[in-house]
Amino acid sequence: MAEEFLTLMADLDDESQQIMSDWYGKLRDAGFTGVQTQGLPYHISLGRFALNKETEVVHEMNELAKRFSEIPVHMSHIGLFAGGKVLFTAPDMNPAGLLELRQAIKTETDELFPWTPHATILIDEAETIQKALPVLVKHFRPFMGIITKLHLCAFWPTREIAEVTLAK
Repeated sequence: MAEEFLTLMADLDDESQQIMSDWYGKLRDAGFTGVQTQGLPYHISLGRFALNKETEVVHEMNELAKRFSEIPVHMSHIGLFAGGKVLFTAPDMNPAGLLELRQAIKTETDELFPWTPHATILIDEAETIQKALPVLVKHFRPFMGIITKLHLCAFWPTREIAEVTLAK
């Protein structure tokens, strides 16, 4: 399968990774594995771009890293997307942080990719997600996370392109 698009991601800190990994572990222990991309850190997608924008997005990602330092995010709730196939945790919106970072992206994004800030926990069929939801609800606790890196990948298959650490 040929690559189809690029995604710019805001990666969360190690402690946040552990919290969400623990949630996924509880889901896995209950028999839910999902079909989400394995091996990527938990992240909030910032934008989706055409493949021919790779050089432009890498340049912009580096410029954003000069302009933005680490961004605290309060991962306060869980949700489902329409169709019920994606179970996620989502942050409160912080106009001085995550929203400002998203709005600072000048490279033309894929207009068919509406932005809802979230970190995916599980992707599966709606019936499976409905069964998995009570497991996550039981173990979910809001937490303060920190966006520490920007990360660019191409998808299908996954190709990691670049990563840059935000200043502390």
